[in-house]
This record gives sequence, C-alpha cells and structure tokens, in this order.
Amino acid sequence: MNAPPAHDTRRGRCVWLGEIEHARSRQLWSRSCVQAVADLLVVGRWDGRVTAFDRDSLDPRWTVDHHGRAVTMAPLSDRIVVGSRGDRGTIAAYDLDTGTQCWQYEAATDVGTATKDGIFALPYVVALESEPAASLTHDHGRVYAVAQRYERDGEHRRWQSVVLAFDADGTVDWRYETDASPIALSLGDRTAGAGSDEDGDGDGDGDAKPNTPLAVGYNRCLGDHDVGLVVLDADSGAVNWNWDPGTDGDRRVGDVAVHGDHVAVASHGDKCGYLLGPGGEERWRVPLATETDIEGETLYAYPNHVAIGDDHVAFVTGNTYAVESRETASRHPNEHQIAVFDTDGTARWTAEIRGYAHEIATTAASVVIPCAQNFRVRDPMTHGVRHFDLETGAGTVLETEGIATAVALESPSPSTSTAESDVNTIGAVEEPVEYHDGDHSYGEYALRTWVLE
Repeated sequence: MNAPPAHDTRRGRCVWLGEIEHARSRQLWSRSCVQAVADLLVVGRWDGRVTAFDRDSLDPRWTVDHHGRAVTMAPLSDRIVVGSRGDRGTIAAYDLDTGTQCWQYEAATDVGTATKDGIFALPYVVALESEPAASLTHDHGRVYAVAQRYERDGEHRRWQSVVLAFDADGTVDWRYETDASPIALSLGDRTAGAGSDEDGDGDGDGDAKPNTPLAVGYNRCLGDHDVGLVVLDADSGAVNWNWDPGTDGDRRVGDVAVHGDHVAVASHGDKCGYLLGPGGEERWRVPLATETDIEGETLYAYPNHVAIGDDHVAFVTGNTYAVESRETASRHPNEHQIAVFDTDGTARWTAEIRGYAHEIATTAASVVIPCAQNFRVRDPMTHGVRHFDLETGAGTVLETEGIATAVALESPSPSTSTAESDVNTIGAVEEPVEYHDGDHSYGEYALRTWVLE
C-alpha cells in the first residue's frame, strides 16, 4: 500500500449548477457528466441542461435543454454528443461553438419505453464512445452508444439493450441487440488488419480492411444472452469474439477497457481482474476483492472500473458487501482501492481511494478518480478528487465539501508544458450530500476546476 496522498485544501474555482436533490448515505446512479474538449468544459445536468463553460474563465458559452437527464457524453470532432436517462433515451449531437443541435436519435425506438414509473424503468444511455475523423473517411468521425431498458414484473426481471453506431449525420450504420444489461463500452484503436486475409490475395500481409474492436461489458445476464464480454467489429457490428468469467449467477462484468490487441476486464462474477489477448485468450487473472472471511462473515467488493495503457492496467473497487445478507458492519480490506499492475500481471502499487467512484479518467501517466461517499463510514473526508501518478502511485487529494461524481481532464500542450504531471486542468462535478444519521448537509451542485502546478 502506498503512503497516504497529500491533501490539497484548495477547493478550486467553482460555478454553481443549480438545484439538485441531496444524495443520501448510499450512492445514487449517475446524475451528471462533464467532458473537456477544445477550450471548453461541457457539463450535463440532472435537469437535462447541457452547458459549455469556458475552461479558463468558467463563463458559459451556451446552454441547451437536452431531453431527459443528461448523464453521459463524448466529443466528436466539432461536436459534443450527449446521452440521457429519460422516457426516450435521447442521444443528440450539438455544435461545440454554438450549441445548435445537429441531430437527435431516440434509443427507446430499440429498447422500448418504460412500463412502470420510476427512474430504473426509463430507457438509459449507459455509455458513449467516439472515433475521430482522422482514423476514418467520414468528415466528422463516428460515435457508438449503448443503451438499455429494465423492467420487473414480480420476480421476473428482464433487460432490453442495444449497441448503436452513428455516422456524423446521425445515421445508424448498424445495431447489436441483446436481452442483457450493458454496463461499459470501450473502443480500441484502428488497426491495419495485419495477419488477416480478408482481401483474398492469400498473402496475409495486412492488405485487409482495418478492424477496430468495440468491447461491450454486460453486468447482468438473465436471458438468452449469457456472456459478460462481447467484442464487436466497430465497422460492421459483427461479433469478433466473446468471453465470460464462467461464474455462477447473473452478475458478470463491471467494466472493460481496450488497448491494442488486449482487453482488460473488471469481473463482478469472481471479483477479479483479467487481461485478455486476441480472441479472448486469458493472459492473467488477479484477485481484487474476492470473498474473504472476517469476524464470522464472508465479505467481498465489486471491481467497478478498469483502465489500460501501454505499460499498465489499473482496477478500482467499490463497496463492501456480505455474502449472506449484503449488509455488514465490517469492511473488506480491499474495498475502495485502486490497484495498478504491469502488463505482465506484476503488482505495481495500491492505494485507498476511501469513497465510491462513479467513474475514472486516465492519461498516459495519470489516473484521476472522483470520490463520493462511503456509505458504511459516512466520513466527509472521503469526498474529493484523487489524482495518482500511474508509475509511482504518488497521489494528491483535491478536496470537495460535497461528493465528487464526475471528472474531466485537460492535458497541457507538449510544446509549452513544464509541469511534472501530464494533466493540466481537472474539472469535476460536485453534488450535495446529507447522511441519514447526521444533521448537516455537505457541498453544493457545482462545477469545480483545479489548475495543477
């Protein structure tokens, strides 16, 4: 375990985002998102508003009303694509300069509309990934989306989900549909197709068309679809290969990340981390927060996030649960922890993050984690944004009074930067929280930014 990170007591610059219901002791679903693109920080809010703020001054450039709750986004050339949780599961692209809507699509067309009241019954755009125009023939690139809808009738639960590929004008190129619950989407780099012979000339010399892997992680599999990871061809939507942890029960995968010809997987099935090679070949497996007996209880924690780069794989775990009741007063020793490994599976370092992470963001040398509440401890000192050096594990905590739920990174220009870190600006969404056994509320609904020295 690394030494505790230094605390940066600066609260950063701040702009208020409006009103939102206070979170309580247990973490909620994603309610906000933020993306750094060009000279902007674009924020999606729970009331559906999307605002582009000037990264330096935090002055608003434009605001639009997106249909539904704006909870995920991805940059696409001169546009920002936003996905929502709402009655239509709206996906829309907006011009970065003006906020003008370029196109809109309703994922409810594919997954259906809500059959009951309640947030979990609504169509939900889980994740977006974009491919820049530089690697395609398209003028503005392509964007991929994964959406789902959940319904429950007594003891019967079912999901409908779809992966969609959009051209720059919003045209759907292809769709891949299942009856499982997707949780993650990761797009790999476009490759030269070396070693394949799709061109038919028999030489296997890479003349074949490029192939871009698009990995889809499925968390719950209760129907006909029964694998936790599917890797698609991003150009056609055809299945390249699939993989599953092979565990009992319906929980399978918590997150996936693609880099080169490798896919890293955070497994909910056995609470382990995996690195897979071409075709799903298992390169290595490491226990992260596996079942552990403590004071007469068997405890575990889910690995919820994974990131992969040239020389590292990083996993982040979540809350402690007990096998028999899920409720416990004890804590798994590896809960709320980041563990970083070399690509050969050798452990590099671990560190506590202390609170629940809704997401993580990485650069080549850094990982940044927004930390919300730890519902078993309920200590406001867990709130904040944690920034780690991927090589050494050296870390800094950027404090927030409320819980940090979303984060975006802006890297310095290589020609002008003198900073040790490859992160120049961190933007994070803070949300207010009020614990059930306390009489004080912490924080506000705000965008905070820090410029690193």
